[in-house]
Order: sequence, then C-alpha cells, then structure tokens
Amino acid sequence: MVAGIKHIIFDLGGVLGIENFDEIYSQLHQESLFDQWEMGLMTRQEFVQTLQRASARPISEEQILSAWNAMLQDFPVRRLQLLQQLRLYYDLFLLSNTNEVHEEAFNGILMRQHGIPNLGVFFDKVYLSHRVGMRKPDPEIFRRVLTDNQLKPEHTLFIDDSPQHIAGAKEAGIQAIYLEKGMTIEDIFKPKP
Repeated sequence: MVAGIKHIIFDLGGVLGIENFDEIYSQLHQESLFDQWEMGLMTRQEFVQTLQRASARPISEEQILSAWNAMLQDFPVRRLQLLQQLRLYYDLFLLSNTNEVHEEAFNGILMRQHGIPNLGVFFDKVYLSHRVGMRKPDPEIFRRVLTDNQLKPEHTLFIDDSPQHIAGAKEAGIQAIYLEKGMTIEDIFKPKP
C-alpha cells in the first residue's frame, strides 16, 4: 500500500473481478459508438438501433442487451466485505467507464445476490462515465473527482486494470496501482506476514 493515502478510487472491473475485461472491451471499443454510449451521448434506443443496422442478420433489442451484459459477472462476497472494511479507514470512490444498461444490470446482480440496491452503499460517491459525460483515461474526469470531494491528489490512490487509465490518473497527480493480469484488490490489501 502507498503511504499517506486517505482516499481510494476504484474501477468497477477491479471490484467485480471481471477477468480479461480489457481484452473483451478493447475488441468492442474500436468504434466511437461505444465512447458516445459510455458518455451518455446517445440513448439506449440509438445504441440498439445502430447495432441492429450493423448486424448481418436480424437481431432483437433483447438479444443485443443480453449479449452486452454477458461480460458482467457476480460480485464476490469477499470483495464487498473488503470494501466495507476499507471504508472504515479511507474515503472510497468508484470511477467507471460504463453505460446505463450495465448500470442497471450490475445493480440487479447486486440486489439478487446480496439484497443490496446499488454499489453506492460501498462508496462515498460513485462516478459513472455515462452520468458525468466524461471517460477515463481523460485526466479531467480524475480532476472532477478530486475537486467535487476536495481531495488532495497526493493523498489519493487510484486502482485499475488498464494502463491507459493509470496514466490518466497520474497525469492528474493521483498515485496509482496497476492491477496486472491475475491480480485482485485483495492482493493489494492483504496483511503482510
């Protein structure tokens, strides 16, 4: 753990523990369509219709949204417990590039599995790209989290599994830990022998 930290900003992928999320997402992320979708610049209907037009065969909205949510996984109980423990010692924030369909889906998973209505329960504040109109790795989204919450960057840690997002955080003056392949947030916070 980095010394002097009072605030921690987490990425949703790191919290959920989605393996190979970057590989899956980078394959999809070749089009500006996904940037617009994640910044809230297009409606669900526009997103679905664009994908329907791009499909080689007829595809329903339900099929598109089901496939879109297929990358989401369960919330490991141990990670939720770790967030609860960390909240006793740090201010916790969630900063995620996501969209309204995924937000509904991961909150639904959380409710079905644990009876918890949304991720906001575990964080002081949640920043989702489609709600704030910005995406990582833009340093401006990190500055927004700092400014909104009066955080000093030197006392703030960002944890993410994408090197470009780590670079954006560092450009904003935030300390950062890159979750390499196979690493989890438990590895960062486990007690040293």
